[in-house]
Amino acid sequence: MLGFPTGNVDSKRLLAPSAPDIAAPARLAYHGYMPSLCRTCFHQYDAGPRCPTCGSPRVMSHPELFDLSIAHMDCDAFYASVEKRDNPALRDKPVIIGGGRRGVVSTACYIARIKGVRSAMPMFQALKLCPEAEVVRGRMDVYVSVSRQIRELMQELTPAIEPLSLDEAFLDLTGTQKLHHAPPAVMLARLVNKMESELGISGSIGLSHNKFLAKVASDLDKPRGFSVIGKAETHDFLRDRPVSMIWGVGAVARENLETAGIRTFADLLRWERQDLHARFGSLGERLWHLARGQDHRRVSAHEPIKGISNETTFNDDTADAELLDGHLWRMAEKVADRAKAKQIAGRVVTLKLKTAKFKIITRRQSLRDATQLADRIYRTARDLMANVNEGPYRLLGVGISDLTPESDADRTPDLLDPDAAKRTDAERATDKIRERFGHDAIKKGRALR
Repeated sequence: MLGFPTGNVDSKRLLAPSAPDIAAPARLAYHGYMPSLCRTCFHQYDAGPRCPTCGSPRVMSHPELFDLSIAHMDCDAFYASVEKRDNPALRDKPVIIGGGRRGVVSTACYIARIKGVRSAMPMFQALKLCPEAEVVRGRMDVYVSVSRQIRELMQELTPAIEPLSLDEAFLDLTGTQKLHHAPPAVMLARLVNKMESELGISGSIGLSHNKFLAKVASDLDKPRGFSVIGKAETHDFLRDRPVSMIWGVGAVARENLETAGIRTFADLLRWERQDLHARFGSLGERLWHLARGQDHRRVSAHEPIKGISNETTFNDDTADAELLDGHLWRMAEKVADRAKAKQIAGRVVTLKLKTAKFKIITRRQSLRDATQLADRIYRTARDLMANVNEGPYRLLGVGISDLTPESDADRTPDLLDPDAAKRTDAERATDKIRERFGHDAIKKGRALR
């Protein structure tokens, strides 16, 4: 039985004929004890439409509710939520985080999403769908700070935390019940309540028996949701779901799967393991296991970050050198900001381009020592781009990899560039100004191109 979610809504809504199929099991008769949890006062009791202690309808019920311990927490429209928290005037307005009309949407609040606005959508298209939206430029330094506060709250529950990004992470609460005197489900409900009351940020929880299903569950009832997928219902839950719900299966992989007649998990189950591997390689092996709800990956608190990157897709293909250079600087600056926030640096700078004919071009340059400076990332990427002449381009990206602690970064002076030290000092001074007065307090001229 799939745990019926009760995020923002009264549980009665889930019993309506128009409710999504996720709620169908909640309509089935269940004889015997049904573990239930009030998400308002955290009272644990037998099933009922409302909490017998506080009367709240925000109730979570599931046969395996107190037996599962692998969770995925995903903040709700994180960047937009931070902006609304810090600017109450935006609270009831559609908000889009992104750049100018030629930029793309980083994220959008749920009001804007109702109008069809989605992440990575060209800004001009988003504003056609939602012309009344407030467009706010992102403040990565603020988002990083809030993310660290959320991490601290998670660490009160378990040391087994595997971040996926600033706003989402896996948690393994196996064996923590004796420590907290409460099952994982209760502690997770307390976590998201604490995030709202102390930080003003809401989140959704997915709880299951492995990472794959926990992440799937967290998307079932956003925002402010709490969904459970138990072991007993795994096969029935997955059977008719589209394989596109698998994290990492993008447009190209989905097209290849559809060519092979695979659209749902039921289609995957008809394939032999060796045939999937022969057709799709390592992806086929992974799909065979996921089709059966199997995911043996552990929640790893020490999963290394492999790289930091930023990319943008242009509204119109362009070969405009000045425009491309402006984008190159802004992306180098974002990569540098994230590296500084995480206190790491990279020894390899990567340039990524996609031509008008969808050809992907990648160029890499190894550095003498690692860097986290926007100036050095930009100049290296600019030199890489000078040796490519296959425009116009539809996508541009910059990143760093081969990561190392920031203590090992930018140690060796560039004897061939006597002004490099001055630019480094200027960038460090700029960082301090932004830290005190905000990210937009100071900008380089090239950032305005």
